[in-house]
Amino acid sequence: MTEVLNPFRIAQQQLDTAAEKLGLDDATHELLRWPMHELKVTMPVRMEDGTTRVFHGFRIRHNTARGPAKGGIRWHPDETVNTVRALATWMTWKTAVVDIPLGGGKGGVVCNPKELTDTEKERLARAYVRALGKTLGVTKDVPAPDVYTTPQIMAWMMDEYETLTGEHHPGVITGKPIPLGGSHGRGDATARGGIYVVREAAKSLGIDLQDATMVIQGFGNAGQHAARIGHELLGMKLVAASDSKGGVYNSKGIDVEVLIDHKIRTGHVNGFAHADAISNEELLELETAVLFPAALENVITRKNASRINCTILCELANGPTTPEADDILYEKGIFVLPDFLANAGGVTVSYLEQVQNTYNLYWNLEEIHFRLKDTMRRAFNSVSEMSRNNTVHMRNAAYLVAVARVAEACKLRGWV
Repeated sequence: MTEVLNPFRIAQQQLDTAAEKLGLDDATHELLRWPMHELKVTMPVRMEDGTTRVFHGFRIRHNTARGPAKGGIRWHPDETVNTVRALATWMTWKTAVVDIPLGGGKGGVVCNPKELTDTEKERLARAYVRALGKTLGVTKDVPAPDVYTTPQIMAWMMDEYETLTGEHHPGVITGKPIPLGGSHGRGDATARGGIYVVREAAKSLGIDLQDATMVIQGFGNAGQHAARIGHELLGMKLVAASDSKGGVYNSKGIDVEVLIDHKIRTGHVNGFAHADAISNEELLELETAVLFPAALENVITRKNASRINCTILCELANGPTTPEADDILYEKGIFVLPDFLANAGGVTVSYLEQVQNTYNLYWNLEEIHFRLKDTMRRAFNSVSEMSRNNTVHMRNAAYLVAVARVAEACKLRGWV
């Protein structure tokens, strides 16, 4: 079972399916199966009690044929190199499927940020940038926030990089605070991009989402924004939400803002007065129009896929569905919006942030939303057309679009 749920093996398996369908030659296929650059770092950090603690981290660039590597930095106690490899690989496909000129990268630090003070977080952030040395840069590799990292952590990282280089390089890190060159619209970009593709999917399926139900597994940053934007833009009704501590359910609907306020005050959704308790496992199997897996990997597997009961499954998390589960969902007629399409809004606005930093010209929120919506609409249409033309489910179609674009770039460069 461990081998089946290894996220990097899953990423390779998904590529293998696309490579066979595309008829990729062996060299191109093998090149795309592996990261092109991996760095493991060991970082001693002085803690506030005077002791020194040693942290381990990673930075992996999967493929840069289409442009500099792009990808977030995760701080998680269970971080593994295989998770980072998989996420770097998915970032390659993500930037390609929305057709922005970037490659795929990812970083991670094995730590529990909930146990660190702000001072310790700053020291760890700066230590990570120092450890990576000259491998970062606007023409090489551009990190961003991810699980348990924040705009403030990105600010510390950017400042450390500029201290090392002696120059201003705001574009070396995205997801920064707006006063330091961050972009309007970055905070909710992942969720907003997901809502945009849900709207396109509903149009293609002939579904009216006004007053339709939504369920969110993972009520963190992306999940909260999805609930809010899903209600504001599509008129959807939140009926269940969960986090690592458990979930809540009310078939009549949950006031999104009241639940968000409860989450902010208590740190979890448990104990919310206006809903009943429900487990994460039960929540995933609720009947609903749209299910948003917005937490971590491998929550929908061959064990529970047959009991998933939604019309549209929008993957705001990375890798929430295993390949075996994909086949089951497809047979059930569930319309899956795969992660590297559905959650590509974040990297899209990160790219827009890089562009603004480069030109020192900044757009307002309306302009960012317009550019994001247009990008996500075009990406959905490309994948949907590929799905229809090849009679494959949307994940396979997204892979066919993305892998073909990256493979072409590799061949044009003469790498294979």
